[in-house]
Amino acid sequence: MREKVRDAARELGLDIVVTTLGQSTKTVRDAAVAVGCDEAMIAKSIVVVCDGEPVVCVTSGAHRVDIERVADARDCAEARMAGPDEVRAATGYPVGGVPPFGHGLPVLLDEALLGHEQVWAAGGDSNSLFEVDPHELVRCTSAQVVALGAGA
Repeated sequence: MREKVRDAARELGLDIVVTTLGQSTKTVRDAAVAVGCDEAMIAKSIVVVCDGEPVVCVTSGAHRVDIERVADARDCAEARMAGPDEVRAATGYPVGGVPPFGHGLPVLLDEALLGHEQVWAAGGDSNSLFEVDPHELVRCTSAQVVALGAGA
């Protein structure tokens, strides 16, 4: 999976190093502790189903995805969190390992991430991460930048 993420990044013009750690990075707290950063610098990829279509929401680890904001941004009538089987079917990656690119899905990126020079994102599994400029993520994914966090 890590090679798939590296290859997808290369195709998008990103030069990343996917780091595999000896501990789980599945949760925001685990990932932040593993790389020694603030939870707000973790770019978690959450799959939301909007009117039956999956969308990847790349959100700051400092807060939860606000489903209503996602629905508004996508102009959809119904939005809900995808289940683990839906996540894998839609992206090819397991929950906790979904990268912000390489799946061909529309991307919404949390504007809160743009306040950081670098963020850490999942590298294909629950033990791998890579560091990237969030502005580069917007560029290479053609992400729609939105305030995605509940209470943000």
